[in-house]
Amino acid sequence: MEVFYYLVFGGLAAVVAALELGKSGKDRVTTTPAFNAFKNNYILVYSLMMSGDWLQGPYVYYLYSQYGFDKGDIGRLFIAGFGSSMLFGTIVGSLADKQGRKRACITYCISYILSCITKHSPEYKILMIGRVLGGIATSLLFSAFESWLVAEHNKRGFDPQWLSITFSKAIFLGNGLVAIVAGLFANLLADNLGFGPVAPFDAAACFLAIGMAIILSSWSENYGDTSDNKDLIAQFKVAAKAIASDEKIALLGAIQSLFEGSMYTFVFLWTPALSPNDEEIPHGFIFATFMLSSMLGSSIASRLLARKLKVEGYMQIVFSISACTLFLPVVTNFLVPTSSEKGGSISFGGCLQLLGFCIFESCVGIFWPSIMKMRSQYIPEEARSTIMNFFRIPLNLFVCVVLYNVNAFPITIMFGMCAIFLFMAAILQRRLMVVSDLHRSTKAVEMTGEDEPLNP
Repeated sequence: MEVFYYLVFGGLAAVVAALELGKSGKDRVTTTPAFNAFKNNYILVYSLMMSGDWLQGPYVYYLYSQYGFDKGDIGRLFIAGFGSSMLFGTIVGSLADKQGRKRACITYCISYILSCITKHSPEYKILMIGRVLGGIATSLLFSAFESWLVAEHNKRGFDPQWLSITFSKAIFLGNGLVAIVAGLFANLLADNLGFGPVAPFDAAACFLAIGMAIILSSWSENYGDTSDNKDLIAQFKVAAKAIASDEKIALLGAIQSLFEGSMYTFVFLWTPALSPNDEEIPHGFIFATFMLSSMLGSSIASRLLARKLKVEGYMQIVFSISACTLFLPVVTNFLVPTSSEKGGSISFGGCLQLLGFCIFESCVGIFWPSIMKMRSQYIPEEARSTIMNFFRIPLNLFVCVVLYNVNAFPITIMFGMCAIFLFMAAILQRRLMVVSDLHRSTKAVEMTGEDEPLNP
């Protein structure tokens, strides 16, 4: 059955290579040297930031267990990270709009480097502080960098359509290729070279420091609303008012929370789903396969965005496919006979689920650049980081609840719940398309002075 893993990985690699090498003129956008330099600088920094994050992922749980902590203690450490992101992330995001996005990106580097340093201590309180710092850093990673990019892109007068190029390339490399290489490099340091499970965290700190040096030397500062009378509370009010008064922003936030909540739940569930009877599965190789699937999705997204297809339209299909793939474990549980043998190779049902999970990860690869594109269109510049972190509050709350009750429900119930959330995201995406089309028609009428809406 081990051949199956290589066939899946090889097939995905061949498809990704064919898509990248087979791009036609319709899939490419003519840009300027100035934009290419700007794009490459951002992608380099983003890849370094993501490598600092991906290097840590495979060994967090293992390191805590090596320090002698049980499942309950480790669960509380993980909850602390998501809870910190929920409680402090919004505040830090608002400060990014007020004090500067470049400063926020530097704060991310410093916070995550300090978090990596705490991993050297076996003291529970020190590790808890590290998780809090990591939660703050995560909020900045998924808000400050994108906010800086959008503002700087517009400030330099580049074509708004070119943002899609940067988004797609950043996800293709940062969430795909870098993740695969980081996982293999972490395994090399910790296992093959024998430096132990703390070594990947030291490597992550080094990459973060390099990225911070590039930010300090080559990035300019940009802000949201810098009015002197806008304190932190006022900034929150501006963000809350924008969400409450604009249905498009509220829908976008709900869609993002539903999808990312399901995605993070999947991260905890895929291992027990593929090995319900402690089957021997190559976790690292499967992780690399998932990241390759994500690369496939981002490659597809770059083609869709280059051809200027309506994001609100094709994302309905993506969410529907995602819902079907995460409902697959429920179906296989009832239709495919399960073996009671302990410690064998992956079952036939597990193979089917693995293929479905690869399709889901491809949807994740399409989701990231597409949601970034929609956020750049709908979220107002003056409170961009604040609003983006507001979106993460229900997401982090949901993940904390799942982590706290991970043993309370059967795994099929958890997957069924995720499938329902993704189907709800598809419905809300349909509503977002209707509202945005209506908004465009209304603006067209106002500009032309006609009484009848124009055809979209």
